[in-house]
This record gives sequence, C-alpha cells and structure tokens, in this order.
Amino acid sequence: MSFDVHDLDTFVLVGSAVTLLAILAVRVSSRAGLPSLLIYLLMGVVLGEAGLGIPFEDAQLAHALGFAALAIILAEGGLTTAWDEFRPSMGLGVSLATVGVAVSIAVVALGAHYLLGLPWELAVLLGAVTSPTDAAAVFSVLRVVPLPRRLSGALEAESGLNDAPTVVLVTLVSTGAFHDHGPFGAAGIVAWELFAGTLSGLALGFGGAWVMRRAALPSSGLYPIAVLCLALLAYGAATAAHASGFAAVYVAGLVLGNSELPHRVATRSFAEGVAWLAQIGLFVMLGLLLSPSRITLGTVGLAVAAGLILTFVARPVSVLVSSLSARLTWNERAFLSWAGLRGAVPIVLTTIPLAEGVDGSGRLFDLVFVMVVLYTLLTGPTLPAAARVLRVARRSEPRGLDVEAAPLDRVAADLLQVSISSRSRLHGVEVGELRLPVGASVAMVIRDGETLVPERRTVLRHGDDLLIVTPRKLREETEQRLRRVSEGGRLAQWLDRPR
Repeated sequence: MSFDVHDLDTFVLVGSAVTLLAILAVRVSSRAGLPSLLIYLLMGVVLGEAGLGIPFEDAQLAHALGFAALAIILAEGGLTTAWDEFRPSMGLGVSLATVGVAVSIAVVALGAHYLLGLPWELAVLLGAVTSPTDAAAVFSVLRVVPLPRRLSGALEAESGLNDAPTVVLVTLVSTGAFHDHGPFGAAGIVAWELFAGTLSGLALGFGGAWVMRRAALPSSGLYPIAVLCLALLAYGAATAAHASGFAAVYVAGLVLGNSELPHRVATRSFAEGVAWLAQIGLFVMLGLLLSPSRITLGTVGLAVAAGLILTFVARPVSVLVSSLSARLTWNERAFLSWAGLRGAVPIVLTTIPLAEGVDGSGRLFDLVFVMVVLYTLLTGPTLPAAARVLRVARRSEPRGLDVEAAPLDRVAADLLQVSISSRSRLHGVEVGELRLPVGASVAMVIRDGETLVPERRTVLRHGDDLLIVTPRKLREETEQRLRRVSEGGRLAQWLDRPR
C-alpha cells in the first residue's frame, strides 16, 4: 500500500478538528450531567458511513486500539487516585469487581437465554461484556455528584478493577477455551490472571518508584512520560506473561501515583491529558465502527429488554451479594445499584468476539451499543437527583468552609486555600486560636483583594481567603481542625486540642 502525504494532511486536519470539538464538548456534557462518551460516540457515527462516509470496519484494529486506550485510561485512574480515599473502600470495590461481576454475568446470561431467546454463547457474552462499569463514565459523572468517600471510593475501585476479570472471561468464551476448561477451570484461570497481574503491577510500581526517586533526568518534562510508560510497561509485561494486563496497569498506576516522586503535579496533569485524548479517540473510533443501517426496531427492543434485566435485576442483586459484609444502609446499596454506569468498556469488549468471528457477534455489538447509549442517558443525568432522594449526597462543609489544596512537591507539603463564607464561625476567631497542628501555619490572608501577612492576634472575617502551608502528613489533621473551628468557633479549642 503506497503512502500519500495528502492523506496524512487530511488526517491531521480532521483529527485536530474532531479533537478540539470533543474538548469543547466536555463543558456541555458536564453541565448536562452526561458522560462525555455519548457525544464522542455520536461524533464517530456522524463521521462514519452514515454521515461523512469515512469507512471503518476493521474489528481486529478496533480491538487492539480499544485495549490500548483502556490501558491508558486505567493508568491515569491509578495515578490520580489517592490511597487514603481508596483504602477504606478497597474491600467493597474488590467485592463488586469480582463477586458482583460474577453474579451480574449469571443473572444477565440466564435472562438473555430464557427470556430473550439468545443462544447460550451470546447470552454469556452479553452478560460478560455488560457487567463491568466504565472508569471514564464513572469518573466524569462523580465529578458533579458529591458522595461520601466510602461510596465514591467503592465506585472508583470497582470501575478500575472489574475490567480485568471480564476481559479474561470474554476471551475464553470467544476463543472456545471456556468449553475446554469448563466453568471451574475458567474461574481458576481468571483468578490466576488477576493474582499474577496484581503481582506484576506491584513489582513494576514499587520498582519504578525506586528508580524514579534516584533518576536525574535532564528535563522535568521527561518525568511524566517516564511514569506513564512504567505503568504501561506493567500492562505489557503482564500480558506477555499471560496475566491480566488491566489489573497490572491499574495497580502499578496506583502505586506510582501515591509514591513520593519528583514532579507529581506535572505527572498527574500529563496523565489526565493523555487519558482524555485516549477517551476521545476510543469513543470516536467505536462510533465509526457502528453501522446505523443495521439498527432495527428489533435490536432496540432487545436492547431495552436486556437493559431492564441488567439495570433493575442483575445490578441490584450483585450489589446486595457483594455488600453483605459491608456496613451500608439500604439507601446506599440502592444508590450503588443505580450508579453502575456502563460506557466504552462493554463496547470495546464486544470487539473480542468480533475479531474472533463468533457467530452473531455483529448483532451483539449493535445490541450493546444501543444498550450503552440508552441506559447512560437514563442513569447518568439522574444520579444527582438519586443521591438527593436517597440522602446519600455528601453534606456541605460545616458552616460554609471551602478548602482547596495544591501540592508543594519539593518540600513534601500542601498549600491549602480556605475560603470563609458567610455561614462560617471562623468569623471573629484569631489566627492563634485556630490551634493548628505543629508545623502548619497561616501564611497569608487575602481580604477585599489585598494581601495581609497575619499575626497570632489577626482576627479572621467573613469573605477572607487563607493560604495555609501544612506538611503533607498533617494535611488531613489540619483540614479536620479547620472544619471543627468553622463549626464550633472559639469553643472548638476545648473540643479539639492539638496533640
């Protein structure tokens, strides 16, 4: 095949224009409470054969590019996840990603076979590809839904970990290996790949962190690239060893993101930007792969019925079984059931049977595509209202205290920006009466647009912005102390004496 430079020029023109439009679409989707994937999928459909006529029917290429994009998205998820927020919800998240996925697959497969009449192979594949939640969809919606840490952490952990077992299962079913090994043999393979992938991620994560702390690279811009490559190296190493690459890349990213590495802020920003680019490319490509002419009323009806089974039966049952040992209220379980967002992951997983030439895989792709669009439109925009109705939304800060943080990497500290609203009882409190942990201090007060270097006797007022420097290990204690004073005023010094 000859290479034409004009083709490259056209690709750059169209690619850059589509990327810019996709970036601008983020603002529209965030205001509407919709995962941006819906807009990106629509852009792909418009660019495809039903719109501008760009042909794309290579399922194997879509499979390869889809997995590469998912690896980048999971790496970014690990790099930007705080371990302190992840740890309390890790048990529930792992349970949802393993036990919950198994229960959901079984329920959907039974319903699809006996109620919808699908053959067993397609029924099991339908259950497997639709059971995992999507990290990109979950993260985008949770940005506008304030939740307690135990719920948001569980949803993030689930979406980061549940890709790995389903990829293994879908591959086993699509290649026919599931019939050779049987259910118990397949379960053993899934368990082994998860275990080996996790070990690979831990090894590359801790080993890479050790190297990065001792490396002296000539440019600060090389550190983010090196860290992201280390996470992706874990994916490649795990898959080469026949382990779960998705488990490895997420665990490696989690370790690297929570290690004391140079230029952590730049690394996280770089990873976030690359992940957005991967999401845009992934969703647009999947939209290109769809042929709207194949979507019939029968496909839509089947997608609605399968979605009802997944959303109102399989997901609630899987959450209930997974959370039996967790201390959750029924309202919290109900919200977790409603918040099982599907996105690109189910559509990407359908490229596995497409690439393997499984009978009916084209029908499965169309069915899953319609399911994702319909039920993302249903659940995504309604999550904020569901959180309010079920009373699981995170309460606002006591008496109107707003805290934002920025890391100071070179000194292992954080800079907190604290805004005192009209409801806060910090009004009238002297700086010395804050009684912050030893090592934390108020560096500056911004009042009416002017800066003020405070003294111990400086009195705080409504509308003030405080800049507070705290060692990173004392950040949580410092924030808790500020919130106690914001709620209790001067009396907080009797309720919360520093250690």
